[in-house]
Amino acid sequence: MWNYNGKVIKEGRAWADDNGTQHPANWQVWSADEKTSKGLVWTDPVTPPDSRFYRWHQNADGTISSTPRPLDDVPQVDENGDPIMDPTTGKQMVTLGLKSQAVEQTKQTQGSLLSQTDWAYIRKQDTGIVVPEDIQTYRDSVRTQSMAIEDQIRMCSTLDAFKALYDTPVDAAGNATGNPPINDWPETV
Repeated sequence: MWNYNGKVIKEGRAWADDNGTQHPANWQVWSADEKTSKGLVWTDPVTPPDSRFYRWHQNADGTISSTPRPLDDVPQVDENGDPIMDPTTGKQMVTLGLKSQAVEQTKQTQGSLLSQTDWAYIRKQDTGIVVPEDIQTYRDSVRTQSMAIEDQIRMCSTLDAFKALYDTPVDAAGNATGNPPINDWPETV
């Protein structure tokens, strides 16, 4: 991206230099030498951090400021440090951390996967037809895997360990060898 004195100059927009000279909105058609002669400096665009794990914003100079999202739940307090109470429950309000959010998502995924075979149990209730063994095995595997994923999430004590749950395992050649641990569910039946 092109900058002038630390400020990003956006394509398609006119801009003024420190001498008050107005430059046209089509300045991007200039050659690199002409841009440089006008005081523009090229800097490689900054890739923002993964918003699943960081809160971030882009500064006027094109740099990125970020803060890690909390792993653990954060009790809410007011400006005086006093707990903010939920009027319905009477308990202190809490903002869920990454681990609690991931556990909740895991439970939702488990429910979604199990719902795909609920028909077999409805049929058994309605007609007495036995649930196929492969469906029961699959459902048991989904529940077991859900517990394993939740345990892995809860064991994370650092953001790096938590982020590693989202990494796809690869072999020496860089080829995927499985699913990321956070999404390592049994094959559907």
